[in-house]
Amino acid sequence: MTAILSASELMSDLAGTTPPVLLDIRWQLGGPGQRPAYEAGHLPGAVYVDLDRELAGPVSETGLGGRHPLPEPEEFGAVMRRAGVSADAPVVVYDGGQGWAAARAWWLLRWTGHGRVRVLDGGLPAWTAAGGELTTEEPAPGEGDFKPNPGAMEVLDADGAAALARTGILLDARAGERYRGEVEPIDRVGGHVPGAVSAPTTENVGPDGRFLTVPTLRSRFAALGVGDGAAGGAAVGVYCGSGVSGAHEVLALALAGIPAALYAGSWSDWSSDPGREIATGGSAG
Repeated sequence: MTAILSASELMSDLAGTTPPVLLDIRWQLGGPGQRPAYEAGHLPGAVYVDLDRELAGPVSETGLGGRHPLPEPEEFGAVMRRAGVSADAPVVVYDGGQGWAAARAWWLLRWTGHGRVRVLDGGLPAWTAAGGELTTEEPAPGEGDFKPNPGAMEVLDADGAAALARTGILLDARAGERYRGEVEPIDRVGGHVPGAVSAPTTENVGPDGRFLTVPTLRSRFAALGVGDGAAGGAAVGVYCGSGVSGAHEVLALALAGIPAALYAGSWSDWSSDPGREIATGGSAG
């Protein structure tokens, strides 16, 4: 099963005998929660899930662990069960179109062992462009039975990311100017993990926010030195600012047939430790 589906495919699935659970993961970096946007109109049957509160754990006072630490698996499982997620039932996640937040939910469900989760390619704009209706009616889903079993997706900590940058390929999914340290609007200091390769997530999609074709993605990653790890290529890892857009890059790599680990704390974790080396400059990828 591919990790994404089109709006037309979702329409067909929703009309079938086993419609997927729909999760609305709209989110705005540094902005307010998106529940008001959800209440103003969402896909019929979709349940809103707040990324900052429900798809991340508490932020430490030191900043170590990053701005979006991984949630405790049992707490994440409880959120998913309240949303109606069951172990063997299909799930589709979507956001406002950028894909980052939906990919975070996709990655967390995959990490905790759910094998039937997909991302709506292009998000809510793709749905409405295909003629899909929106509703303001909020569903009351029955309790799901999903029980998290973390470990299905590889996770890196700071030391693991540093090691992979030396022995494999560590991709930096942030904008090129943040990688080079020219600007840093969010975290303590700009720059990148020494040895990391710039690979902005925004270059995995077209102007409409939908993923590039699989051959195009493979060519993009090959140009960055990434091959299929299952075929003997170097191990691959990804980080971003706080583990959100990095999940989108992991998803793009998965579409290209390349398994990749996620440095969940990402730059917000790395840069919180003044003892860690920071590199600047370099190619924009």
